[in-house]
Amino acid sequence: MFRGVASKLALVLLLLIAATVGATLLIIHNLWFYGILTAAVACLLLGGVFRLYRSNTRKITFMFNAIENNDYAFQFTRYGSSLSDDLFNRSLNRIKELLVKAKNEAIEREKYYELILERIITGIVVVNERGSVMQTNSEALRLLGLSVFTHLSQLDRVEEGLTEKFRALEVGEGTRVTLHHERGEVNLALQASEVTIRGTRLRIIAVNDIDRELDDKELESWIRLTRVLTHEIMNAVTPVMSLSDTLLRLHGNRDDDTYRGLEAIHATSKSLISFVESYRSFTRIPAPEMELLDVRKFLERIVMLVSRQIEEQHIRVDIRVEPEDLILYADGNQITQVILNLLKNAAGAIGTREGGVIALSAFCNDEKHVIVDVANNGEPISEEVSQHIFVPFFTTKEHGSGIGLSVSRQIMRLHRGSLKLQHSTPRETRFRLVFR
Repeated sequence: MFRGVASKLALVLLLLIAATVGATLLIIHNLWFYGILTAAVACLLLGGVFRLYRSNTRKITFMFNAIENNDYAFQFTRYGSSLSDDLFNRSLNRIKELLVKAKNEAIEREKYYELILERIITGIVVVNERGSVMQTNSEALRLLGLSVFTHLSQLDRVEEGLTEKFRALEVGEGTRVTLHHERGEVNLALQASEVTIRGTRLRIIAVNDIDRELDDKELESWIRLTRVLTHEIMNAVTPVMSLSDTLLRLHGNRDDDTYRGLEAIHATSKSLISFVESYRSFTRIPAPEMELLDVRKFLERIVMLVSRQIEEQHIRVDIRVEPEDLILYADGNQITQVILNLLKNAAGAIGTREGGVIALSAFCNDEKHVIVDVANNGEPISEEVSQHIFVPFFTTKEHGSGIGLSVSRQIMRLHRGSLKLQHSTPRETRFRLVFR
């Protein structure tokens, strides 16, 4: 096809050249009739070439205008009036198909990068020189306490002077800011980088939760320390228990002081091993096995597990779920352990007080996160103690292990959520579980 069109075009050009030369020679030799006739043929050939040029130019212009307006619905007819017209139309359609393919691939890549952006635990804010927000992710909105973020000036609604801190942030520079919003006090680390896209300078600001990073590192350090300690203790105590058990079986006189001494050694060793085993749960929490949970039925089932203790203390338990059909995607067994621990702590805080109340409430916030609150009107947690309640092995109970809240917080982190003490006053102590 291409060879045929090329041959046809070459023939037309040769005829045009021949007609022009012939007309010129005929006119020079005063053969006016034949000269004018040959010139007319040359003009017809030239007009045909010009019409073809104009037709193709209009088609190209139409195609570029449609593409500029993001309209890819056009289609040039496949069967033109001539072979050359047909080939040209097919070529334009092919160009359009390649552009559509490139556009679709770009859209797919953009969706892929947006998905990655939404899954990371770092907030990202992209702004231009005028302060307009070109792009952001849900983590940035959560950390900044905003539902919609279109301009840096909105930050002053969150914290006075925050807009200026974002504007003053230099490329490669980092700074820290403290915010106060509905999530409480939040300490953030900001860091900026810069990129130029199509002549427009954009600043990419990374927003990180300092408290979360510090908590994660602290928890990781505690886990490593606990693993080392439990390993060393088990290696030292297990042979003592085994040897004392063997000596007890070999020693016949149960009334002998030696026997009683061995018995005490064996009992102490066994108790110590049991104690160490309980701490191993802190370092070896399995990955959550996620399932859909009906929140109201789930909470009612958990309350049934502590009903005896609650009835003995004459504590009233209120459950409020909004909406009634609220669904939670989580590991039922692990979250049961978390809420059970909070319920037992709440009952312990109420103690023998009259009119004790434990309130369980669940709802969805503006960010579509499921929130579960466990509140009680018992003895408040002092400010000094509240700073250490999630530290492994810290306890104020006489026979407590100090790992309940630590394990609970770790379980929530495995669910990509959080567990925090919202507040503790003489009127109410409230813990909040956030499922993202």
